[in-house]
Amino acid sequence: MRPKLTLLSDEIIARILEEAYELLRCPGVKVQNPEARDLLASAGAIMYPDNNVVGIPAALVHKALESVPREFYLYDYDGNPVVHYGGDSVHFDPGSSGIAMLNPETLEHDTTETEHLLRLIKVAEQIPQYDAQSTAVICHDVPKDIQDSYRLYLALLYSKKPIVTGAFTNKTVQEMIDMLSLFAGSPEAAREKPRAIFDVCPAPPLIWSNFGAGNLIALAKAGIPAEIVSVPLSGAAAPVTMLGTVTQHTAECFAGIVIHQLANPGSPIVWGGAAAIFDMRKGATPMGAVETAMLDCSYAQVAKTLNMPTHTYLGATDSKLVDAQAGLESGISAMVGALSGINMISGSGMLDFLACHSAEKLVIDAEGIAMAKRMVKGVQQHTDTLATGFYDEKINFKGGDFLKQKITMKLFREEQHLPSSIIDRDSTRVWKEAGSLDAFGRAKLRVKELLASYSQPEIAPDKKERINAFMLELAKKAGIEELPGLEETQIA
Repeated sequence: MRPKLTLLSDEIIARILEEAYELLRCPGVKVQNPEARDLLASAGAIMYPDNNVVGIPAALVHKALESVPREFYLYDYDGNPVVHYGGDSVHFDPGSSGIAMLNPETLEHDTTETEHLLRLIKVAEQIPQYDAQSTAVICHDVPKDIQDSYRLYLALLYSKKPIVTGAFTNKTVQEMIDMLSLFAGSPEAAREKPRAIFDVCPAPPLIWSNFGAGNLIALAKAGIPAEIVSVPLSGAAAPVTMLGTVTQHTAECFAGIVIHQLANPGSPIVWGGAAAIFDMRKGATPMGAVETAMLDCSYAQVAKTLNMPTHTYLGATDSKLVDAQAGLESGISAMVGALSGINMISGSGMLDFLACHSAEKLVIDAEGIAMAKRMVKGVQQHTDTLATGFYDEKINFKGGDFLKQKITMKLFREEQHLPSSIIDRDSTRVWKEAGSLDAFGRAKLRVKELLASYSQPEIAPDKKERINAFMLELAKKAGIEELPGLEETQIA
């Protein structure tokens, strides 16, 4: 009885797979990482040394798909399995790698620093709708060389949830893998119960860059989960048609899976993405467009045909403020992702084509997520009869009798999602008495409450000591003597 959204027929999916194999053969995929090309050459791929293009036979894809885990978990700090990648499990996390944050007082987009990331982490930590944290924004108050590692460092110190993260260089991905191993106690412990998953992006069309392929290889060797985030843009960096874009996305994912599994067969990897249309009028890539949601639903359906774990970017908006457009676009796309059974849906809290984050939007989006998760539960039968058992000969036909029944008190919480104070269901009189606030005004109050109630999780002293020493050594190499806003970790 679980509702599902599907857009593609079995026949169309078969054609998408067939043409994706053709794209891998000709024109092939540009692979800019030497180690990845060596792995592919040794496995029998066709090499074109002049332009780093590789023709990948279908047999290599088939072999890689045979070794990919069909499901795995991300764990929290206490070692509990929290996020299930596989099947139709649905989870949400805040969007990642924003470069600005909405100032709720001035409504300006401020350049992000440490305080902004900590604000988002503290809010998301206390909202149950977010199954994982993300390294949500870039901290521009630390040197670029350590920004990737620093974001993960903050998430590990200030949250117990699993973490969706990523790196922009081959150097920093290895530092982050080493950080996870230190925090877990050993590389084996980090691999056995992974705390984090790394987004890794190909460059459309049909390119695996030096750092993208290098990230895949490093993560595979370490056994740390990787999440392919293919970003084809319909009409600009991919065919203008949805089916053409999904086919290119499929080829890019196939190529990444082959590279990843050649480096270490059996290492966990996810079929994900942030596909979008290209708005020909504005020259923009709208994440809130319904066609963007349709693209993501479609490529997830292809992945599910192959029994692959899935990811997408939905629940975001192109609006610059937390307004009606933001609610419209974020709520609809979050629902589409949930009904598509996508395992991890990133993007909540984000504005302005994924460039800007907002803690206030994060708490509003949580209400949309709760609605989406309620929808996924579907209509359930809780009683032997559907309606007749609620009636007897004493019914007065005036209403109200059902409020008196014990079964009503027993079941209404199972049937109904009860939203937080972000959602207004008061009378007009009560609403006015409370200040006549709109959703953004109520969200501002909620964020203040969450920040006031936050307490940093207790981290084992040895873990904290190891991770502090590691991060401070990276900071020294980057030329700074202390980390901003973190007095306990200042370099002596």
